[in-house]
Amino acid sequence: MTQDFLLSRAEPVHCLPARVRFRCAFRDAGQADWPMLTALALGIDGVENARASAHARSLVLGFDPAVTDPARIPEELLSLGAQVAAARGDSAPAHAARTALLTSAVVLFGIGWLPRALQFGISAVAASSLFREAGEDLAHEGITSRVLEGFAVAISLTRGDYAVANTTGFLLSLGEYLSETTARRSDMLLRELLRPAHPSVWVMQDGQEVEIPADEVVIGDTVIVAAGAVLPVDGRVLSGLASVNEAALTGEATLVEKKRGAKVLSGALVQEGRIAVYAESVGAGTVAARIAEYVERSLAAKGRMQLDSAQLADQLVPTILRVATASFLISGDWRRPASVLQADYSCALKLATPIAFRSAMYGAGQSGILIKGADALERLAEADTYVFDKTGTLTTGVLEVTDAIAFDADFSPEDLICLAASVEEHYAFHPLAMAVVEAARATGHNKHFDHQEVEFIVAHGVASSIDGKRIVVGSRHFVEDDEGIDCSAHRGMIDHLFDEGKTVLFVGFGGRLLGIIGLEDTLRPSAAASIARLRELGGKRILMLTGDREDRAQEIAAALGLDGYHADLLPEDKARIIEELGRSGARIAFVGDGINDAPALARAYVGIAMNRGADIARLTADIVFLEDDIAGITDAVEIAREVMDVIRVSFRLTIGLNTTILAGAALGLLSPLATSVLHNGSTIAILLNVLRRHIGPAQRPVLASAG
Repeated sequence: MTQDFLLSRAEPVHCLPARVRFRCAFRDAGQADWPMLTALALGIDGVENARASAHARSLVLGFDPAVTDPARIPEELLSLGAQVAAARGDSAPAHAARTALLTSAVVLFGIGWLPRALQFGISAVAASSLFREAGEDLAHEGITSRVLEGFAVAISLTRGDYAVANTTGFLLSLGEYLSETTARRSDMLLRELLRPAHPSVWVMQDGQEVEIPADEVVIGDTVIVAAGAVLPVDGRVLSGLASVNEAALTGEATLVEKKRGAKVLSGALVQEGRIAVYAESVGAGTVAARIAEYVERSLAAKGRMQLDSAQLADQLVPTILRVATASFLISGDWRRPASVLQADYSCALKLATPIAFRSAMYGAGQSGILIKGADALERLAEADTYVFDKTGTLTTGVLEVTDAIAFDADFSPEDLICLAASVEEHYAFHPLAMAVVEAARATGHNKHFDHQEVEFIVAHGVASSIDGKRIVVGSRHFVEDDEGIDCSAHRGMIDHLFDEGKTVLFVGFGGRLLGIIGLEDTLRPSAAASIARLRELGGKRILMLTGDREDRAQEIAAALGLDGYHADLLPEDKARIIEELGRSGARIAFVGDGINDAPALARAYVGIAMNRGADIARLTADIVFLEDDIAGITDAVEIAREVMDVIRVSFRLTIGLNTTILAGAALGLLSPLATSVLHNGSTIAILLNVLRRHIGPAQRPVLASAG
């Protein structure tokens, strides 16, 4: 499989003598692959190192000035269009299953013209692996389904029924191949989707910035974190200044200024600026190890239904053996036990259920939902209470202008927004600036005020000059303390916006406060529809947990039609409430995204993390959305319900068909060949029925392929 990674834009935004940062945009946002862009950029002549950030949509390149320069690199970036073949990742079990299938097919269809003696020898060799596995099972586990299959093939070989023996071997190999192929596809996809997002970090070594693997960072290292990067360690700022988005930590989309001496925690995003951090607690290596461990555990985990199916299949083995013995004692015909031994329940019972689960996990992954194991699907199908965190889950986590208040009669609220946007648009990658620029566009006329060169003050705001008057847009501290603008006359209005929990942007013009702009996190457009759909799917209660104020929580709950909410919560309060609800008998699906949600995610009946969630939230959750869309919750529930329906249908078909075949074999109505074809054919038909069902929302885009 190949895929193009073509950029539509590569705009240099910051340049040093040997390093340049570009803001990039893919031609097709659905195929944006930042790690691959990094790899391709390293192939450009003169580029020595590369680091991409999907958060900031930026690419930082270190280059050799003697070989290339920032003026040439954009053209080469825009020409990147290498066809990248995905690694097939063929595994030994998959190769063995394919080889066994091909071998059994050749033996079945290719030995009919050979002498009988050769047919026996070739058939016996072809069945040797089955005999070996049957012998191992008999020695260590007693009589299992594999032992019954071995007995049946041995009887057929002894009686000279080579077609029966080889047909049985071929059909068994085909079933195992289908199972292994499905398992391999889903396993590869899951491992790919859970790979660490930040495998390397920059540290100071001997006065130079060096990029090293994240798991090589040790306590005491000086870690360099620039705009667009997620902090990989806990520590203290040694130097620099940055605006840090701590939404993953606090659950609120606020920017916090970090300067020398400030405490920083891993998982927070450096929105703007650059800081050097003394590493006090190294978490990258531990996170990577836990991710790898969790993936392996998830792939090996079995759901209750899968375990029950396997247990039932094992319990039926002695019954089949007794039926085979009785049929021979009554009839004296060796064909009857040979037929009965072909008709065990184990194949379909043991294969259909895990294939259904893995097929669902694979389909869900392609549809933008990562499900970590069969037990997560089972528990989600049983959930009856849905609890949501607010910020970044029911809301976008992105600020939007809600208020524009001008204190000068010559300026309308729209003028105030457009004035601020005129200078902010030069730094529209900043979340506050982005919100103001979008609000100006929404006014319809988007009036532009001509100004001089714009000065950007990290963690404070922007400044410029219009008609000879200084204009400043930024924080209260910037306008009041640094610029000396008196805001006391409008204290009441300012405090009112702050009391409503809004972020306030101050606009100073000509040495006075011209106006203020209020911004607030907004509800996701799909939130209300998703809540309504959950009710249609049988949700008994839908609640919201938030650290936000009571009045804001009440407003959101009413807008979405929630059954209730809890406000002013600390992280430990969320976990406590989830635990209390669980003790009352509720089967809770909790949806969150921040580090502060991790305890609640761990204690819920099933935990679900959002796409932009912190690493610990994504690690703790049973299900992770790979797209920033709350509608994924309804898709996940539908997938869980559908796969359980598929399994129940497969179970009923397995019991009904195999009981009928078993009865026919015991009564002598079916020959060993007919029994083998009917039993193994019905098993494969059941597996194909599982595989043909697209378990997942077909309308969701394909994000990845397991090859």
